[in-house]
Amino acid sequence: MFSAETPLDRPLPLTIDPSGLHVRQDGATTYMAGGHTEADPTVEFDDFEMDHALWQDHIWPLLATRIPAFEAIKVQREWAGHYDFNTLDQNAITGPHSEVANFFFLNGFSGHGLQQSPAMGRGTAEYLTYGGYRSLDLSPFGFDRITQNRPFFETAII
Repeated sequence: MFSAETPLDRPLPLTIDPSGLHVRQDGATTYMAGGHTEADPTVEFDDFEMDHALWQDHIWPLLATRIPAFEAIKVQREWAGHYDFNTLDQNAITGPHSEVANFFFLNGFSGHGLQQSPAMGRGTAEYLTYGGYRSLDLSPFGFDRITQNRPFFETAII
């Protein structure tokens, strides 16, 4: 979270750079940014230490290149978090289990669960009510793709 010496003259919606850098406005004069490098190693479950070099050497330079007004900023607060996802394709798993009767998946969203929750809720309700998807075909997110090693890649994940 940071403030800019010269705040932007208009609201900043979620902006995603092809590098994975993402930034959005988070208050009248504050912004939130995040990102990662190509090497994004697995860490221990209890590791929540901020990598200051990642910010200083990678994220901030990308941010200032993308939005020159962010060359002069002041970090207000920071946090580091885990991004949990299924390792096959980083997408949700939904639908019935192929071997366990009366077991239904609706998990694995990680950072994009809030975005997908209305559609997944509707699809799940349809499946449980009618025995299949009606308005939204969520079958590409089914558990069988995991057991058959058939990833369903989403290209807009940050």
